[in-house]
Amino acid sequence: MTTARTPTGSPPAHVAAVQRRTLGVLTAAQITSGMGVAVGFTLSSVVVTDLSGSKAVGGLAGTATVLGAALLALPTAKAAGRGGRRTGLTLAYGCAILGCLLAVLSITIGSWPLLLAGLVLFGSGSAGNLASRYSATDLSPPGHAARHLSWVVWAATIGSVAGPNLAQPAEDLGRRLGLAPYTGPFVLALLAFTLAVIIISAGLRPDPLVLARSLAAPQAEETAAGKPRGTLGTAWRSLRESPAALRALAAIAVGHTSMVSIMSMTPIHLHQHGAGFSIIGMVISLHVVGMYVLSPLVGWLADRIGRVRVLVLGMALLLVSAVLAGTAGEHGVAQVTAGLILLGLGWSCCLVSGSAMLTEAVPLERRPSVQGLSDLVMNGCGAAGTVIAGVIVEVLSYGTLGAAVAVLVTATGLWLALDRR
Repeated sequence: MTTARTPTGSPPAHVAAVQRRTLGVLTAAQITSGMGVAVGFTLSSVVVTDLSGSKAVGGLAGTATVLGAALLALPTAKAAGRGGRRTGLTLAYGCAILGCLLAVLSITIGSWPLLLAGLVLFGSGSAGNLASRYSATDLSPPGHAARHLSWVVWAATIGSVAGPNLAQPAEDLGRRLGLAPYTGPFVLALLAFTLAVIIISAGLRPDPLVLARSLAAPQAEETAAGKPRGTLGTAWRSLRESPAALRALAAIAVGHTSMVSIMSMTPIHLHQHGAGFSIIGMVISLHVVGMYVLSPLVGWLADRIGRVRVLVLGMALLLVSAVLAGTAGEHGVAQVTAGLILLGLGWSCCLVSGSAMLTEAVPLERRPSVQGLSDLVMNGCGAAGTVIAGVIVEVLSYGTLGAAVAVLVTATGLWLALDRR
């Protein structure tokens, strides 16, 4: 961060006050939008399956949502680069609102292809949530980016836990209001995203990125070369020039791919070995707790001992989780649960520390572009990971999937630990 500083190195008092306000606004919006994502996602596969009559088509609901998050990452970053974080987040949540409207319409007329299209737009809500964490770093003082970012990540816990529990009440309320079956959760998601837009539009003033740019020292390189053309081109240029940014992006992508690969196949693995839905739900809930609840601690640790060390720690946790889950016996629910908790914690280390490292490794003017590319790559790898994991489990076994993830994170961890450039 290259904002103006006082003689002690801390930001001016008014900048610190704006940052506190920014963190509060982002936290409130994250809780609200996170609830919208969770409540809409909970029944999406069920609805698509019911409309199409095919479980295979129903499985595309999750793919469509992840695809939407990936596709909207760069437009969100481009909007933020041009008009500030408020513009980018409003675009993301606005597209999610359109997705909810399209979902309600498609369910009402019974069109599953139209519903899948709506879910792609709905996935932009996740793109907005991911972009929010970067918004928390624009005005962070030196050595505090990971901590500030982690609080916004932590806020997702509330929405992620509350959202699924509101799906059935929203559906019941929708029926009483005369709405078509299954539309209630999407109506509630629509209201949640609308509230998030209001919070962002009214509260994120002044815009943190715009203020940071106004306080930043002139970037000689950017001034000489002119404004870069294209969000994607700017991002790739920055990665080529910054090995630290490239390592951070790779760590984020590997951590996310490892997490979603094992997490997506665990319910199927447990169900095949006789576990009931209540047990499966408990395991996944504890996994979500591991992902988010300790993120402030992870952020503090990343600021205290260094980004790379926490990334290596994250890879080590992912390794242990893959071994625990992959070697669990037929009745090893407790061992799988322990593995899934560590899986979530390892993901948190990679996301929080990697995002902070990525942000600090590129110039201020290029950050939105690189951050958008990071979210695009992360979600793209996550989507590919679920497909590959399904093939591995179908052809070989769940244990083989654990071994494959173990090899991947071990190689990445060694690369991070040994590459001292």
